[in-house]
Order: sequence, then structure tokens, then C-alpha cells
Amino acid sequence: MSEQITGAQSLVKSLESAGVEVMFGIPGGAILPAYDPIFDSKIRHILVRHEQGAGHAATGYAQVTGKVGVCIATSGPGATNLVTPLADAHMDSVPMVAITGQVPGPAIGTDAFQEADIRGVTMPVTKHNYLVTDPNEIPRAISEAFYIARSGRPGPVLVDIAKDALQKMTGFNYPKRPELRGYRPQIEPNDQAIRDAAALIAQSAKPVFYIGGGVIKANAASDLLKLAELVGAPVVTTLMARGAFPDSHRQHLGMPGMHGTVAAVTALQKSDLLITLGARFDDRVTGKLSTFAVNAKIIHADIDPAEIGKNRYADVPIIGDLGPTIRALIPAVAAEFKKKQPDYSIWWRQMDSLRSTYPLGYNEPEDGSLSPQYVIERIGAITGPDAVYVAGVGQHQMWASQFIKYEKPRTWLNSGGLGTMGYAVPAAMGAKVGAPDTPVWAIDGDGCFQMTNQELVTCSLNNIPIKVAIINNESLGMVRQWQSLFYQGRYSNTDLHSKRIPDFAKLAEAMGCVGLRCESKGDVDKIIKEANAINDAPVVVDFNVHRDAMVWPMVAAGTSNDDIMIARELAPDWDSQEL
Repeated sequence: MSEQITGAQSLVKSLESAGVEVMFGIPGGAILPAYDPIFDSKIRHILVRHEQGAGHAATGYAQVTGKVGVCIATSGPGATNLVTPLADAHMDSVPMVAITGQVPGPAIGTDAFQEADIRGVTMPVTKHNYLVTDPNEIPRAISEAFYIARSGRPGPVLVDIAKDALQKMTGFNYPKRPELRGYRPQIEPNDQAIRDAAALIAQSAKPVFYIGGGVIKANAASDLLKLAELVGAPVVTTLMARGAFPDSHRQHLGMPGMHGTVAAVTALQKSDLLITLGARFDDRVTGKLSTFAVNAKIIHADIDPAEIGKNRYADVPIIGDLGPTIRALIPAVAAEFKKKQPDYSIWWRQMDSLRSTYPLGYNEPEDGSLSPQYVIERIGAITGPDAVYVAGVGQHQMWASQFIKYEKPRTWLNSGGLGTMGYAVPAAMGAKVGAPDTPVWAIDGDGCFQMTNQELVTCSLNNIPIKVAIINNESLGMVRQWQSLFYQGRYSNTDLHSKRIPDFAKLAEAMGCVGLRCESKGDVDKIIKEANAINDAPVVVDFNVHRDAMVWPMVAAGTSNDDIMIARELAPDWDSQEL
């Protein structure tokens, strides 16, 4: 008979057996029994200031390391505060396990103090979830949760544990290899599908690699580089795939979609074959779906069979892990190319013409104020491609995806699918914990920053020296841009007055950080270098930027990618340009 321990001890031993090194959380009544054995555990627990911060920190940690991120909260509001980061991780396929306390088993369903049906609440936004009322089931639930979170298409899993299950005595037996009936992610691709895809690539005249975040999740970036160079076709990387293919590579046309480059958007529209790897034909990439790449055949490779054909019919569907899939495509394509080597010279002339005619750019503000694009561009240039960049959501997110150069995977973190304001600071905190020797910059907006900046206190107290650039245009910038373009400049409730209140530099100092301010172009480089030189405390730089800078190019929501708009002064011959 195994030694008898409490359910709480079993939980902590299970987490240790799962290989957990760090978790982010806040104690409370229902989860309190678990915090007693946490006190003695080798697992590092980081006490955050809000459960949402714990969830985003777990996500940031997972995105940088490739490991499963872990957060922990109590019942009721503690658990419901995790809903947003769970939904965020679900949309972006991030492996995460959330542990929540629940009221005692006999009280479940009685509207007890701090009771919430968190399993029911999170069912649509988790890959799977559990309610554990029997302490003997804790090890199995934890083992399965970690396996589900990291296998197949990664995602968040929630384990809700009743308080009395944590308090009761139990044995401990951690199952190393969980057996889940009906859950068998397909890893190896079908051989015939690989041969069909290779044949289609060899037959196409205008192919494009349409690369999604699944390539990064599968750790397949090096394999992608080999395949792309073998084929020689243009490559576009979505918002979630920035860094999956080097920006400096001549085949890379940039990011497609609503704020993608003209060359990337047009390449997809005019192609005759999309080699789609780990992407999901998201509306922000396709624009009006019925007008997207109408003449293209589709190769769609993904580990999640539910994505195949969901938005666009796949001529060649390939279900499997992208690592084995891409590695299988390389010899298959090489064999086809021995029969007939395709000539993409005309296709490349068209793409190179678009790339040179319509490069990404921006206008310096006429009033002499600071350009937000310039600030972000200089942060990337000075800090370099080995750093990690984490963005909030809005204009600064798009500028960070456009004007920082990404050369390797897991260096760009953002909330792509859910678009969660407040993501950057806690996610950067988690990223820095996961990569302590790597510079981590949070590129945040003044709106986003005011949602979760309290986690800077966590950073200060736990020696997590992130750097935060507040792109302060005193507005909810992306909403203001839409109001400028589509609502006749009627700026309803988008003015934050944040160049006046709060004083971000003083606020940062009050939270134990170094607070800096930059208002002129001439000071940008000096202040970025000053921030980079500080590694014993978090740094916050308030960049006071031009208010009405716009994100270009832009495909308005619900319109065709053929209707892409760019700033006229950046390309005055746009209307006469034949695409």
C-alpha cells in the first residue's frame, strides 16, 4: 500500500512529476490547501497581482520555451479571471494547464461562497477540462492534462479540484503515459498525400508558401527553410508565424493579411497554388473569403483535421505533425523536380516589382512629433533579432510585426486570434522567466498598458527585468484609426488623455521599475540603449508619439484583399498600378 498523503500533496507531486519548473498564481480559500505543499516544493511559484496576469504569463512562458505553461487560481472570481487568458491560449494554440480550486464537493451546485461552474464556463475555450472531486483521481487528471495540452494541436486545459479533494488523504501513483480513448493525434502524414502535394507543386507556375503559427508550434522552422529553398517559391508568414522564416531571406515577402505587405497580399491573391503549412485561413488573412486567391489550388497541411476544409476546400489535405510532414515533402518534391524543374522567373519578376514598388514605409509627422513606427523600428534594430518582442493589441502590435525584423522562431509573441488588450506586460514577464538571459521588450500601447501594468510589481519583486516601450499616442489608437477612416473622425470615447494622466514614468518608479520618457527623435537611440543597459530592474519608457499615425497597408474588414489600401503619399501611382 502506497504512503498516504493529502490530495494537495498529490497535486504538487503530480506537477513535479509532469516536469513543471515554474507556475504563476494567487492563493485563495478553495485552493489554499494546495499552497501549503507548494511552500516546500522545488517548483518556483510566482505570486502575481491578478489572475489574468497569471494566465498571460503562463502563455508567454509557453510560447518562448515550447513547454507547457502553468497558472493556478482559486474558485469563483479567481477562476473566472482566467477565462480571458484561456480563450487567448485556445485561439493561438498555446499549451497551458490551469489549476483552479473549487468549493467542496457537497457544496457544488448550491451557489456556495465563491462558487462558479468554471468547467462549464471554459468548455468552449479549452482543449479539454476536468472537475476532480476524488483525491485518487488527481494524478491521472494532471498527467492527462499535460499530455493533452502539449500533444497534437496544442491548447489550454483546465483542472478544477474541489477543496475537500485537496484535504482528504490518498495514495500517489502518477501515470507516465496516459491512455485516452479516442484521442490519437495523427503525427505521420499519409504517403499518398505527400506524393500528391509534391506533384501539384511541380505543376504550378505561381506557388506561394502560406505559413502559419503551426510551423513554430511544431519546431519545424529549419525544415521549412530547406523545403522553401528547394522549391524556390515566395514565402509569406502570418502574424502568428513571424520568425518562422527569416525576414532577411530573399524569398520572404513579409506578412499577409489586413495589415500585410502589398507583395504578400498580392502573392496570395494571384497565386495558382497555396502551400499552406500550419495556417487556418483566418479572416484577417483572407479578407472576404469568396474573393480570396480564387485561382489557387490548395495544399493544406495541419495536425488538426478540423481545420482542413473548414474555411477553404483543400485540393490536397495533409493531416500530421508539420515536422514529419515537411521532412517528407522535401525528398518527394526533389523527386518531382528531377522529372521537370519548374520555372518561376516570370512569377518572381512580378513579386520583385511589387516588393520594390511598395515597400513598407511610413511618413514622418509634419508637426515634428515622434513617429511611433520609427520608435519601434529602432528598438528592433538596436536590440537585435536574438531578443524576444511581445506586443499588446492595436496599432503598436501591427507596427511591431511590420518594422521589427524577425530571423528566428519564438522571438515574437502576441495575441493573434483573440486580440487581447493587456496581454503584453504579463506575457513578457512569463517570457523573461522562460528565457532569463534573453532581452525581452514589451511593445505596448498606452491603452493596453493601463489594463495589466500592475504585473510590473511582480516583475520588480521577483527580479524579472523586462523592458516596456509604451507607444503613447494618448488614444485607443486602432479604434481611432477606424473612426478616422469609417466614422468621419467622430472620436467617440477613444481619447485616453494619457500624456497627462497618469505620469507613466512616475507610475513605473512607484512599482519599483526605472521610469524613462522620450519625446524627440534625437533622443530615441540614446534612451533605447540606456534601457538595454539596465538589467537589474524592469524598465518602462514612455514614448510620446504622434497621435494620428496610421497603420498601412490596410484591407478593411469584410472587403476583398484586392481592395488593399495604402497611404497615397507613399505610393502616388497606386491607382494606376496593375496588380
